[in-house]
Amino acid sequence: MTLHDTSVDDPLDDFDTRSVTFGSDTKVVLVSGNGPAVVVMPEMPGISPHVARFARWVRDAGFTVYLPSLFGRDGAVPTTEDGSAVMQRACVSAEFRAFGANRTSPVTRWLRALAAAAHEECGGPGVGAVGMCFTGNFALTMTLEASVLAPVLCQPSLPLDDPAGLEIAPDDLRAVRDRLDRDDLTVLAYRFAGDKWCRAERFAAYSAALGERFVSTELPDSAADSTPPQFFADVVASPHSVVTAHLIDAAGEPTLAARDEILAFLTERLISTR
Repeated sequence: MTLHDTSVDDPLDDFDTRSVTFGSDTKVVLVSGNGPAVVVMPEMPGISPHVARFARWVRDAGFTVYLPSLFGRDGAVPTTEDGSAVMQRACVSAEFRAFGANRTSPVTRWLRALAAAAHEECGGPGVGAVGMCFTGNFALTMTLEASVLAPVLCQPSLPLDDPAGLEIAPDDLRAVRDRLDRDDLTVLAYRFAGDKWCRAERFAAYSAALGERFVSTELPDSAADSTPPQFFADVVASPHSVVTAHLIDAAGEPTLAARDEILAFLTERLISTR
């Protein structure tokens, strides 16, 4: 396993850089590994060294990781100034529905196409999808693509203006619930108890909509790394990023246990059933 210092910019030189087009929309996707595909979507404000570290953990567990660049500067340590600027641009982008519940972000169509293409390339029973923060709910919407079998929602934060709101249109949510029931799928979800961006009301709304298909874990605030990068200390300003910026990489830590649970979930759905 290649180790990278998460306190400095990550060169991401162990990933292949691809330009991927679906329809009229082209995005950069970083790809690494072998095995069934897992789409790992970055948290705000982009593919930070901590996001890349998580993607490498997924890769080293036996998967091909597809890491799409959706915002920010790839590999950059998230500073307060740069991260805030990235967040402001994303909030007004036509690709995302940052405000207002019951709407599906248009970018999820592109992400579903990426999942289908990744499945065709990598084979296996299907694809995993891990969303975080701004992209958290995207992993749920991606189950509208038949190849997606293992959705994981880490601190889903949209819509920003409605703590109990869900960033998905009602028709899409009903279709997702039908898909989960039909194919006997479950959704894993994680948040910190005191997260002000992903509050308990949101998980309650997911539970009401998805029932037992929604399997959630709430971590105590004491489990979060107290010295995250500048953007997370100054702007996020609460325990938030379960498997990235606030993860404590030490034996016995609840965040590391959450990471291991996610890797086991992906393995069970995408490798053990092959």
